[in-house]
Amino acid sequence: MKKGKALIGVAAAAGIAGIAYVLWPKKKVPASAIVDPFDKEKYLGKWNEVARLPNLIEKDLRDLTEEYSLNEDGTIKVVTRAFNPVKNKAVEATGTIKFKGAETRGQLEVAYFLPIYLDYNILDIDDNYQYALVSGSSMSYLWLLSRESSMPEEMKQRFLQKAMALGFEISKLEWMDY
Repeated sequence: MKKGKALIGVAAAAGIAGIAYVLWPKKKVPASAIVDPFDKEKYLGKWNEVARLPNLIEKDLRDLTEEYSLNEDGTIKVVTRAFNPVKNKAVEATGTIKFKGAETRGQLEVAYFLPIYLDYNILDIDDNYQYALVSGSSMSYLWLLSRESSMPEEMKQRFLQKAMALGFEISKLEWMDY
């Protein structure tokens, strides 16, 4: 009986270590790349995903939107909605975003299901808060967001140039066709 419990413990530890390795950032986004100043009030509202680096979390998802609203405690509520054509069903997840430091800097973190927060960095945003370039903590997560379902070519180019200069593999971006 003791041997069985020990094997289960070893298997669980190996599983946790594997998950940590996959999620652990390999090459971090430089802190100097994060938008400062940032206005959280202007960021609230609905955003559409225009492009993303492929990732397991959003595999097979289309028509992804995120809606941000203010919680009473000052954190931000995010409701992510998408459609999975493979399963032919809509999906939705609600999370919480909080600032990692000053609320005037676009360095945030988000948690959806567990109280495990992952980095959410605003790397670039236009003056009117209509288009945003967002990343996780590593070069593996990148999104181009728009208030509309598309983005003007000049904004795409601005964001692509910035992402490329930071070291993101922009050739791997998946573009959402609406």
